[in-house]
Amino acid sequence: QVHLAESGGGSVQAGGSLRLSCTVSGTTDFSGCVQWFRQAPGKEREAVSTTFLRGGATVYYPDSVKGRFTVSRPDADNMVYLQMDNLKPEDTATYYCALAVRGGYCTRDGAGLNFWGQGTLVTVSS
Repeated sequence: QVHLAESGGGSVQAGGSLRLSCTVSGTTDFSGCVQWFRQAPGKEREAVSTTFLRGGATVYYPDSVKGRFTVSRPDADNMVYLQMDNLKPEDTATYYCALAVRGGYCTRDGAGLNFWGQGTLVTVSS
């Protein structure tokens, strides 16, 4: 059974950094893509990034995170990281990772994803 688990969330002051981890277990199918989403209180879920696991390329969506957030998968294994630097109060949200395997796909609305993590809360204070 495929399972995704996020970790690394917490509270930080504006300007600080956090690194979120997404651990994927129960599958060796890394042919698809991994996405990070976030959902702030009272707001709709927002796609943060898509990483294509075969080529390693990453697309970042909100202009507000470009240059501050970096996705990596250094060992090409079952861990995907979201490094978040120069955090701002508006980054406060629950962050989720999600996986698309064979038959799935990655889009900004998350409709094609096969598996989701439970989320990790990031709180940025001013």
